[in-house]
Amino acid sequence: MNRIILRVSRLFLFGFVFFCCFGCVDQSQGENQTETDDKVEATLEENTESGSEETADEPVILATSVATMEICSKLGINLKGIPESSLADPPECYEGLPEIGTAMAPDMEKIAAMDPDWILSPVSLYADLQPQYEGIQTEYAFLNLSSVPGMYKSIEELGQIFGKEQEAEDLIEEFTVFYDGYQASNAGEESPSVLILMGFPGSYVAATPESYVGSLVQMAGGSNVYAGESKDYINVNTEDMLTKDPDIILRTAHALPEDVMEMFADEFENNDIWKQFTAVQEEKVYDLSSGNFGMSANFQYPDALEELKGIFYE
Repeated sequence: MNRIILRVSRLFLFGFVFFCCFGCVDQSQGENQTETDDKVEATLEENTESGSEETADEPVILATSVATMEICSKLGINLKGIPESSLADPPECYEGLPEIGTAMAPDMEKIAAMDPDWILSPVSLYADLQPQYEGIQTEYAFLNLSSVPGMYKSIEELGQIFGKEQEAEDLIEEFTVFYDGYQASNAGEESPSVLILMGFPGSYVAATPESYVGSLVQMAGGSNVYAGESKDYINVNTEDMLTKDPDIILRTAHALPEDVMEMFADEFENNDIWKQFTAVQEEKVYDLSSGNFGMSANFQYPDALEELKGIFYE
């Protein structure tokens, strides 16, 4: 199949947007990211020069998660396959397209039959999906959706690859304007210490700033009591959590939010150690909207940040 897309083999789309307006958000990319960016820039330049040799055949681009599909929609990328999801309807522009399985379990037989030029997935699933993509010898990109800045860095790089630079620039400008205003509205407020619990049916873990919900808390001005951890979620016992004595406890759900919130209510009611937390005594335990606080960065972040603003400062 002839390809017109600028090709950057096995590209990771990761890192943070490097705008000075981000304030509390980590803006460093590190040596590995710099090397990757240099390689991307060089490859883009090389392919641009040889672009006249490509044909005008439209590439087959697949998105395997709802979040990556929404990004493609915002950029105006013409997908040929979309993820299956019971939680969200596809954007109107993608209605009726073939479904290629769920984000965590894409249908590789169906994907291979479509002979894709590119597959776009969240980087959190790299370890599981990369070997499968290698097996069908296609180009792929894994987007960093662990934070809002990471998402916009991926948007910038997708714009370069697929010729959507202006669309990417417009989205980044929209975010910059919003976040400038958001930071200004919180200026001078005292930063609360925050414990974030991510619930699953029957269990829960603590979310660090490396997770999406953790990055939102950081952007809103909160101080995560488990800052400094390298993983996005960690298993911690309640005794250790008590030593942190957070000002605020936030609870959210990865899936089945009604069941998870019922689990949290039972846990906090029947496990006496929670009654020793200042946040519990002062009734500063909040259940977050599951639609705004998931596992991957998405365009609902303004609503999520406004929700946190109401909890932290109002």
